Amino acid sequence: MAIITVDGKDIEVRDDERLNVIQAADRAGVEIPFYCWHPGLSVVASCRMCLIETGQKNKETGKVDMLPKLVPACQTPAKDGTVVITNSEKVKANQRFVQEGLLLDHPVDCSICDQAGECWLQDYYFDYGHQQRRADIKPFTSRRRDLGEHVTLFVDRCVMCSRCVRFTREVSGGGELQVIDRGSHAEIDIFPGFPIDDKMSGNVNDLCPVGALCSQDFLYQQRVWFMQPHNSVCTRCSTGCSIQIHENQEHLYRVQPRYNPNVNDWWMCDIGRFENGYVHAPERINSVKRRNDSQWENLLWPQGLLAVASAWTEAALRHSSEKLAVVFSPFLTCEEAFLLASYAKQASPKARLVLGKVPIVDEDETFKKGFCIRAERCPNRRGIEAILSHFQPDAAVGWGDFIAQVESGAIRAAYVTGNYPEVWNDDAEAAKFEKLSLLIVHDLLPTPLARRAQFVVPGVTFAEKDGSYVNHAGLLQSASWGIRPLEGTQSDGQSFGQLLGRRGLFQAADVMQELAKVVPFFARAADGVPEAGLNLVSGTEKTPRTTELGTVTHPTPTFRSVASQLVEIDVQTA
Repeated sequence: MAIITVDGKDIEVRDDERLNVIQAADRAGVEIPFYCWHPGLSVVASCRMCLIETGQKNKETGKVDMLPKLVPACQTPAKDGTVVITNSEKVKANQRFVQEGLLLDHPVDCSICDQAGECWLQDYYFDYGHQQRRADIKPFTSRRRDLGEHVTLFVDRCVMCSRCVRFTREVSGGGELQVIDRGSHAEIDIFPGFPIDDKMSGNVNDLCPVGALCSQDFLYQQRVWFMQPHNSVCTRCSTGCSIQIHENQEHLYRVQPRYNPNVNDWWMCDIGRFENGYVHAPERINSVKRRNDSQWENLLWPQGLLAVASAWTEAALRHSSEKLAVVFSPFLTCEEAFLLASYAKQASPKARLVLGKVPIVDEDETFKKGFCIRAERCPNRRGIEAILSHFQPDAAVGWGDFIAQVESGAIRAAYVTGNYPEVWNDDAEAAKFEKLSLLIVHDLLPTPLARRAQFVVPGVTFAEKDGSYVNHAGLLQSASWGIRPLEGTQSDGQSFGQLLGRRGLFQAADVMQELAKVVPFFARAADGVPEAGLNLVSGTEKTPRTTELGTVTHPTPTFRSVASQLVEIDVQTA
């Protein structure tokens, strides 16, 4: 066990841990400012913001030999006997000079910058900068150029931390970014003719500590201090990245990765980040609909669900249970699938439970540092299979076999759940359901299959629901809703609970506890699901320490009023 002393505080570091001084100090509650360092990238020690005093303590005599010069904390390993001073006047003077150097040519355009409110330069200015500007204000330019479909560079805001360059070389592997020119003329740019066009380009916007790299999709859309973050899980492939969704007034504006060493580390792909237009699509289904001849009748809650349940009961009386089928979409949460399976077996004990269509797109795409976009473009196939295998011990029916049984007449009534982010069936496939006496479709968008149904029940998106998903590796993760369900809809868990006859509001945590007691596969989740997930297969998930959770990848927010910050900047720089 190594003992590190930071500003007089002793910190224990395990022998198997490899921490630098920034991480060790963070564990002691001491913040060391930095720009260029990131725990997921190589160390370059170029910004010089994290310079500190350090020395070595002699175990026998207790004497501390300090180095004569300041050293970068990001490049200094936290080893036994290391003594660190972060609050001396020598250290503070360096921080002020670094901040001053960055601000000499930095445009004071905070009022129009997308990064305002999340800008490290803003926060560090108040905490570590000079109280007054010592140089005259010079006219500034705001040169802007696009580096790719999702990335815009505001050249004059760049502090040359090189995080984005290292990311494209070390993580995504494309190497599209470079540093051109030298000294005060240095800039970030792409190689001519090679824009950032891979599926991880959006991560460079997250990495930028200032407003130099901005997302074209989010640019000038919303001020960050108006938005609320909510922890969730990406549903666009079976990797199941941990994410945060940022919303304001029930509108989803931004999706960003959330650090999780068991899944995605600090990254996510552009598919889950940007392709979320279906959440606010104007064509979304927004009421329970019943077909009357060629016309659709909109039904109110809960009468709409009562009509659905009545039609299903009638079908169960008209046909034998074996001729009824319930299709479980791999976009349902585990809690939703458990409630729906319980209802299916209660209403018709011998009904066939079917795993819905599993979308496969090309092949797995793996990047240089191991991040993988799975070809299986759904979040919960493994969780659904585990629930179906419990309620239907014999082999679960797949989508292909289900279609064949529908065509042959073996299935006479079906309840089909969808909730896919795009139209997932065509007219040819929908035509195969003509022989059914009852078709109920539970979906987000009006698909050809929904147009042939007798009843259509509206579903909700990942951003509008609580629940859990099991990814390709067996990791169970929980997601929280960020925006309320679309007007005229309600959460899928609420709908399935009402079909089952349950009263009250749907509570995903309570249903998960019930699920864990009933289905052995989920037994480990009986005491809850931790933020970093719970591996139901191997039990080898990591439990990150504070410094590994990414808390040191961003400075501690000052929580000042942004308006007062801007006024203060204007006064001090005028």
